[in-house]
Amino acid sequence: MDESDQGAAARNLGPNRLAPMRFVLAFGVVSMLADIVYEGARAVTGPYLATFGASAALVGFITGFGEAVALVFRLFTGRISDRTHRHWALSIVGYAITVVAVPVLALSTALWQAAGLVIAERFGKAVRTPARDTMLAQASADTGRGTAFAIHEALDQSGALLGPLLVAGVIAVSGYELGFAVLAVPGALALLTLAWLRCAVPKPAAYEHPHEDDARGAAGAAPTRLPGRFWLYTAFTSVSMAGFATFGVLSYHLQVRHVLSAGLIPVTYSAAMGAAALAALASGHLYDRIGLRGLVIALPLSAAVPFLSFSAHPAWVWIGALVWGAAMGIHESTLRAAVADLVPAPRRGSGYGVFTAAYGLAWLAGSTIIGVLYDRSITAVIVFTLATQLAALALFVPLAVQRPRTPVAG
Repeated sequence: MDESDQGAAARNLGPNRLAPMRFVLAFGVVSMLADIVYEGARAVTGPYLATFGASAALVGFITGFGEAVALVFRLFTGRISDRTHRHWALSIVGYAITVVAVPVLALSTALWQAAGLVIAERFGKAVRTPARDTMLAQASADTGRGTAFAIHEALDQSGALLGPLLVAGVIAVSGYELGFAVLAVPGALALLTLAWLRCAVPKPAAYEHPHEDDARGAAGAAPTRLPGRFWLYTAFTSVSMAGFATFGVLSYHLQVRHVLSAGLIPVTYSAAMGAAALAALASGHLYDRIGLRGLVIALPLSAAVPFLSFSAHPAWVWIGALVWGAAMGIHESTLRAAVADLVPAPRRGSGYGVFTAAYGLAWLAGSTIIGVLYDRSITAVIVFTLATQLAALALFVPLAVQRPRTPVAG
């Protein structure tokens, strides 16, 4: 970086003490610690609910309902984020809900209690995510949306890799209760790191708008409607997610069919999260180079999941976990990054809220259907998954042939 670049970078910091990419990295550390907490729990949600007598359909409904809460409620929290600009407050409250709910699972004595805490953890994600993604979008204005979101997701997924391993080790020695309780430690570290980051970067909007007057002017001139291309993109992702099983259902299969031991199930989830991190980095780089067309790879990955993950052979199940994780990594990173380029800056919170609300409803419906079909026939699950991915491809074609908005180069 030459002197002129350094001067420009300094001017774009505004009141913040961290450069944009360092902010992305620091937020990635927060997400990594939080992921150790909630992904550690999610790795064993299906088997844990099964210990209370839950069926596959009920596990599919509970985990799908939790994902729907995490996504649909963003419709409201996104609007609150846009209207109040309290991005930090919403982020902190959301993380706090999550890191408290998970360790309390150790105290559950009934299915309804465990299910309520699983859903509460997801609600915390609904509260924080639109505000957090808005701040990440602000910080990635000059670095490339795909790259920034991919780096954040890779760090995030490193926590998702470590959390299940931690839980697997504890469960193998002491059972589920201590496995959940130990997650209070990384949860506390996540909140402390978030508090430090809030002090270091009080106004992430300054990365995108160095002068607050410019930011207010841009907000005042913003259109009130979300673009048609955004709605088509939302339909595409929603239909694709309708055929994407939650890991709760996959892990339920491993438990009740005795494909893997209870201690190995969270390890498969850890492997999936490692694949997710790598897929996020690759797809983010691809998105910054060729735009939306690079996202089509998520469809064949999703279509392959039931062929592998519902197998009775451990080797295929392990491969299925990697494929499921790769698809999840693309959904959780690059698909989010594209929303920032499809929606006007002052409407990003609302855009993320609408996008993830539709995404969540589709996942709720799809995961419930997959759970019901699983109790009847794995072949029916495969047919349903293939049908949804083909329908998603039909919706993707217009997106691919339309002239895309040029992404920001990294």
